[in-house]
Amino acid sequence: MVGVPDGQEADQAPTSSRTRVGRPLLSLALASMMDEVHAHSGAVYLMAAEEPVLEMAVMAGLPRAFSAPWERVGLSAPVPVADAVRERRLVWVGGEEDMARLYPRISVVLPYPFALAALPVATASTAYGAIFVTWPGSHPPDLSERERTHLTAACDRLAARLARALQDSVPLLPEPDLLSAPSLAGAAGTLGTVESARMVARLPYGLCSLDLHGRICFANAAAAELIGAPVSQLLGTLLWASVPWLNDPVYEDRYRAALLSQQSTSFVALRPPGDWLSFRLYPSTNGLSVRISRARAVAEMNRAHRPTGEAPSRLVTMSQLLNLAGALTEAVGVQDVVQLVADQIAPAVGSQALVVLGSRAGRLHVLGHHGYPDARFVEQFDGLPLTERTPGTHALTTGVPAFFEDRQQLERLYPVREATPDGFAAWAYLPLIASGRPVGTVLLAYAEPHAFPADERAVLTSVGGLIAQALERAVLYDAKHHLAHGLQAALLPHSLPPLPGIEAAARYLPATQGMDIGGDFYDLVPAQGEAAAVIGDVQGHNVTAAGLMGQIRTAVRAYTTVGQPPEEVMRSTNRLLIDLGADLFASCLYLRLDPAHGRAVMARAGHPPPLLRRPDGKVRVLDLAGGPLLGIDGAAVYQTTEVDLAPGSVLALYTDGLIESPGTDIEDALADLGTLLAEAGDVPLDELADRLVESRALPRGRLDDVAVLLLRAEQ
Repeated sequence: MVGVPDGQEADQAPTSSRTRVGRPLLSLALASMMDEVHAHSGAVYLMAAEEPVLEMAVMAGLPRAFSAPWERVGLSAPVPVADAVRERRLVWVGGEEDMARLYPRISVVLPYPFALAALPVATASTAYGAIFVTWPGSHPPDLSERERTHLTAACDRLAARLARALQDSVPLLPEPDLLSAPSLAGAAGTLGTVESARMVARLPYGLCSLDLHGRICFANAAAAELIGAPVSQLLGTLLWASVPWLNDPVYEDRYRAALLSQQSTSFVALRPPGDWLSFRLYPSTNGLSVRISRARAVAEMNRAHRPTGEAPSRLVTMSQLLNLAGALTEAVGVQDVVQLVADQIAPAVGSQALVVLGSRAGRLHVLGHHGYPDARFVEQFDGLPLTERTPGTHALTTGVPAFFEDRQQLERLYPVREATPDGFAAWAYLPLIASGRPVGTVLLAYAEPHAFPADERAVLTSVGGLIAQALERAVLYDAKHHLAHGLQAALLPHSLPPLPGIEAAARYLPATQGMDIGGDFYDLVPAQGEAAAVIGDVQGHNVTAAGLMGQIRTAVRAYTTVGQPPEEVMRSTNRLLIDLGADLFASCLYLRLDPAHGRAVMARAGHPPPLLRRPDGKVRVLDLAGGPLLGIDGAAVYQTTEVDLAPGSVLALYTDGLIESPGTDIEDALADLGTLLAEAGDVPLDELADRLVESRALPRGRLDDVAVLLLRAEQ
């Protein structure tokens, strides 16, 4: 189906005489376009009928498996054909580095030198699909005006034919992909003439011919002898599938690289038990020729010249990338991302040190670093204006990675580095681009001069994209975390006021799941020669709960200050909560303290009962009269209870987060809390508060906030 942006369904275009084109429509249009601009592969995409998706209709020049990850492409996907349709423009990718910078996901899968152009197939009002074509890596970095004109005109012609076909309401028929490689399997053992076959047979090295799918169409006797399999067994099979010791993705990758880049490639493989064979692949637009020869001498020479202890290639593999991507999704804060880069990425690419830089207010800021013996060198980046000419600022502002294989390369472009050596010998500056904007730069430093081949540059650039996404999330998380803690600190008392005859200590711990902010609160209020204490818990663990908690705490202070008795303070606060219309409930425990007369008057609204430790060390749970949660019933009445508070007594007020946890009976938790209070009640009150909250530490974190307020009547 051919989709249109305005949401109307569009049938596929027919290939009838009324379209004035031959059949098949798409294949002919694609073949003609590729011939005009001398491209060696391409594909046509059509819009799906009922969803914003491009579907590959025809592929030419290469097996469809090369583009398998992109057979169906969402219009919002970061791929060239989607960008071409969405933005109605020609998208040009001039080579391997452009691909790594603009489309890192594609670069990871196809890290080969090739150029690509993608164009929309659209009229002024309707988009029908898109086309992409590719050229070998030898194509100039810029698209010529002639190529641009031919490509644009061809897409316009195809769009007009599809529009005419749509008007006729005749569906397009499925069309086969265009692979021009003729099969030579029927001529096994010959190459055109008898004399040609005799010539090939006399050669001392093996020759194979592969079609575009990688299947063996011809193999001479020498190739069969070197590989160790008869010609009859090889014909029609994939080389890396039919020979067990070639069954390695690395060798298939060389075939893909040769076809896509149209440049010769090679590899050396070990045929068990000890024969090294050299494979040289010569590509064309209809297949590959493979030359096979013995490479034992070369292998031995390489082993002889390899320095002792030389490390193997540390280039990040696909599996490492997948593992890294999974780990980065679990990174929470900025320091988690920095540590992950230090632990996994730097060792994988052979880097010995790194710096992660961010930007704020037009200046660089060091977010984290690892491996630098002298931190003073790293500190010079902090606060550096983005207008300064340094490799870090250049990578961040332009989005272009920079690689310096040795000190001479770096100092030639940035002479100022001569005065500030960091002790390293090679550097990679990777821009961190997330959501289309730069969020920072990663500097990787190497202890020795380090070459950065094109495939490694592509992988490093793609890794930078993964880091950028994680860093963007981490910065937002840290900002939210600081905001939550700042709000919580502003709503809770900064310190407890001194009260006559009362020693006090308090602790607050936010839930570890969620926003690290909640509705638990406590307060002490001096009032007319006496004192008041309050502890409560607003439903929820978010900004709304925290804001309502602040309003309740302020209300309690106000009602206490004007001299309302405990029961009136609770009734007034209850009515206020209902009038606010927040649809949230709150538990609360309010105490009016009179240490001079050794008593306390309490009112409770659905809150856990307090614990009282007497001077003799005995602990009991205070069974207080009370009323419903605040915010439920505007006519609720809250009874009060008077409790003896002898000198040396300790009152423990807490929220339910201290005694509630999954799989724990509340009665048992309350008994354990009482036992701890009885055993440690004589220690300083701050130490006792710490022990109480530490006793509820859970291995998987806290599901609820915890607030504790301890009051001791002085002797």
